[in-house]
Amino acid sequence: MAIQKKPATIIRSGNIKATIWENEGLQRAFYSTTFSRPYKDARGIWKNAHNFGLYELESLMNAALEAKEWLAAHTPKA
Repeated sequence: MAIQKKPATIIRSGNIKATIWENEGLQRAFYSTTFSRPYKDARGIWKNAHNFGLYELESLMNAALEAKEWLAAHTPKA
């Protein structure tokens, strides 16, 4: 059974979620970001969409900017 890794942090803006993951590289750890839009399906089960409509793009941009700032603050300078 695979061990589920926890995210380094989660940033929310409106109904958009930016999840930042720490990954192991050859030389050092690095971070990557995934974006999602949580929603409940017809049965009330939480799911994540990865497509964004017109009215979600501003929240997506804000989440991306916050994620960029977090990454810059937590990534060692080369």
